[in-house]
Amino acid sequence: MIARADCDCFSNLAEASGDRALRFALAGNPNCGKTTLFNALTGLRAHTANYPGTTIECRLGRCSNGASDIELLDLPGIYDFSASSEEEQVALNALQGRSAEFGAPDGVIVVADATNLNRSLFLISQIVEMKLPVVVVLNMVDLAETGGTRVDACKLAAELGCPVVPVVARNGRGLPELRAALREMKTPATRNVCGGCDGCRFRARYSWSDAVTKRCVEHAPQPAGRWTERMDHALTHPVWGVAAFFAVMLGLFFLIFSLASVPMDLIDGLFTELGGWVERVMPDGDLRDLLVKGVIGGGGGVLVFLPQICILFFCISLLEDTGYLARAAFVMDRLMSRVGLPGKAFVPMLSAHACAIPAIMATRVIEDKRDRLVTILVLPLFSCSARIPVYSMLAALLFADSAWRASLVFTGAYATGMLAAVGVAFLLKRTLLKGDSRPLVLELPSYKAPSVRTASLVMLDRARVFLRRAGTIILFISVALWALATYPKSEPPPEAVALQQQAEQHRARGATKEADATQAQVERITAHSALANSAAGRLGRFIEPALRPLGFDWQIGIGIISSFAAREVIVSTLAVVYGVGEDVAEESPESLYDSLRRARRADGTPVFTTATCVSLLLFYVLAMQCLATQAITRRETNSWKWPALQLGYMTLLAYGAALAAFQLLHACGIS
Repeated sequence: MIARADCDCFSNLAEASGDRALRFALAGNPNCGKTTLFNALTGLRAHTANYPGTTIECRLGRCSNGASDIELLDLPGIYDFSASSEEEQVALNALQGRSAEFGAPDGVIVVADATNLNRSLFLISQIVEMKLPVVVVLNMVDLAETGGTRVDACKLAAELGCPVVPVVARNGRGLPELRAALREMKTPATRNVCGGCDGCRFRARYSWSDAVTKRCVEHAPQPAGRWTERMDHALTHPVWGVAAFFAVMLGLFFLIFSLASVPMDLIDGLFTELGGWVERVMPDGDLRDLLVKGVIGGGGGVLVFLPQICILFFCISLLEDTGYLARAAFVMDRLMSRVGLPGKAFVPMLSAHACAIPAIMATRVIEDKRDRLVTILVLPLFSCSARIPVYSMLAALLFADSAWRASLVFTGAYATGMLAAVGVAFLLKRTLLKGDSRPLVLELPSYKAPSVRTASLVMLDRARVFLRRAGTIILFISVALWALATYPKSEPPPEAVALQQQAEQHRARGATKEADATQAQVERITAHSALANSAAGRLGRFIEPALRPLGFDWQIGIGIISSFAAREVIVSTLAVVYGVGEDVAEESPESLYDSLRRARRADGTPVFTTATCVSLLLFYVLAMQCLATQAITRRETNSWKWPALQLGYMTLLAYGAALAAFQLLHACGIS
């Protein structure tokens, strides 16, 4: 039993801390809402998810308790002080003052799940024995009340000897009372709950938790066959659960295309008008071409996909908040375990759909080294947000007027990446990295209404990251590619010189229409020749023999090389490369899609045929094309051997799939 005792006040803590702000650790079990509370108190936009493994690293933010500023340290979720994974060890080190970066906390805010207080009390009993000031936050009291559970906060505070504050973190209920409690942090005087027990060393602590729960919690009788049980039966079914997962993904991608079309058209039109205005007000020359083709054409070619990225992450955040994605993890674990992947790999795999870099770092939740290594090696096969502009571009080229067909292209691309990852994992677990995988132990969170505010913050975060990339890396590469595609300059080919003479003869005879048509042909031939003889053109022609069987020309080859820095760069690259080769006599540049649809090979055939688009789509689904991911793989594995293997097998897989697709479609007469 924990006895209530006298306590030290917040003012004493402030005096002890000196000039620095007080720092409180935010601790609790997974799924209890720590990060949501952290966001609500600090206003920071840290990502929130209701399944284990999302918060891997500590996050630091500032907030006010009404009297002064304090610092909050958001820790990974833990169940007790027996750390079994790297993320739990990070939290334990921070709580016990063994973190070199953060030092010892001045107090602890323990977040407890009001719907399952018994489980939370085990960790609370260990924390209060540390003799630190403690405030217990009883989160999700609304869900508990809906489910017929009522926790008596006053009785619980008396049992623990510290403040207990009921809150609903996702809508801000109880936050003023919590700030007031933070001004009166208490150090409970406790006696050891687990003192001198025989047999199981946790027996006394579990017994104490059960006893406190009986005294402080009232449960209303629940009718049989609640709707949540029926929902779980359907969503976790081996067949219907998988079907529901793919139906949700298909609906999500349909929303991406149907809702994003209007803002995408507006952004595309804005950059088109901007490029046309610059061409009209600036004199002809390299500076104008740099701004129109390099900056506006390259940057605008990527920024047009911002609405789709925002919709994707907004919807995923809503799905996380409802509790559905934990059910999806449970369903997919059955499939993953059959190919040798660990159940906990689902969390990094889900994160990989945002970016492979944090997903690879999230593999720290996987205890077995072989399982972790297999997961790291296959994570880049999952379609990340950097691939969205590529998929969108190719889907629009294939099905410009059908949102449903375009959504099927998206779904197929994502499914192909997943199946490829599963297949590679199956081979690795039976060859290089043999061994049995551990089963997934996953708590299904309660169903709850999603937070639009949290989803909006997640969406803004991802938009900010995308804009930062577009304003730095992508813009720099676009300008560099414009320079490579422009210099060194070359003289017009003899064909263009002869046509120029014909145009002058037509103009001398007063044949204006014939003169204009011939002049436009001269400029197209001259621009194409200049691009072919530029540094970028020479590099593209050097690798073209290897890419020709895939249906790619040397201009697409330039995009493939440039996109090693960032996958989405190929979109701006194609906008620059094909923009340079367009008819420069146009009064205003056309949109990206129009430029690509008009692109022609030397023999006059279109470049982006159905076969070429499918081939390029498969290539980007399966290719590595990300140096940053290679760097993080090197850091997490502490060896260059595994990044080299990752790059090698993904390149061969992408090349082979693209080759097979193009040749098969070409043989079937589909062009």
